[in-house]
Amino acid sequence: MAQHAPLRPLDTDLVRAPGTDPVRPPGVDAPPIREVPQFAPVHVRGGRYGLRRLTRHKRRAVAAGLAVTAAALVAAGPGDSGRARGHPTAAPPSTSASSPMSSSPSSPSAPASVRGRGAVETVAAPVRIADAATVRLLRPGDRVDVIAADGGGEGRVVAAGARVAEVPDFAATETGALVVLSVPRATAARLAGAGTTARLAVTLC
Repeated sequence: MAQHAPLRPLDTDLVRAPGTDPVRPPGVDAPPIREVPQFAPVHVRGGRYGLRRLTRHKRRAVAAGLAVTAAALVAAGPGDSGRARGHPTAAPPSTSASSPMSSSPSSPSAPASVRGRGAVETVAAPVRIADAATVRLLRPGDRVDVIAADGGGEGRVVAAGARVAEVPDFAATETGALVVLSVPRATAARLAGAGTTARLAVTLC
């Protein structure tokens, strides 16, 4: 009886389909691990110069903006620059009626010292006019000149531009009629003196 050689285990690396490469387990074809060699760092050409140029452009833009702002403030003047910084300007003092200089001397709100210096004190002076018919033509508010006629026929003006304050309503007499005039105190004294020595007449202004 013939003896057979022992069977060898089947090599799976050589099992392949007809016309194909042998099938190998994963990782068999990977190259061995090697050490990475040392090399100089890579520099991008023009990178640093581009960064410097960008920074320079930004500085120029900021400087130009500051120059324009300074020119605008100088052209606007100190008053406008103060408002631009947020400081309100003081309003000019207004001339109100409460100011002693702006109050008229005859105004009730004016101080007593001002009224005493600028205003002329007036009084109501009753004057007897010889011509009663002329008195009936007068109305309160009229302006008249009072003339004193002496015995010689010549007249003189005792009060000029006196304001008629009141025309009393009563019957006229042979000596004339009364009329109340608003005149300064000194003029009232002259009217009283002239009425005792002369006949008084009035003319409308």
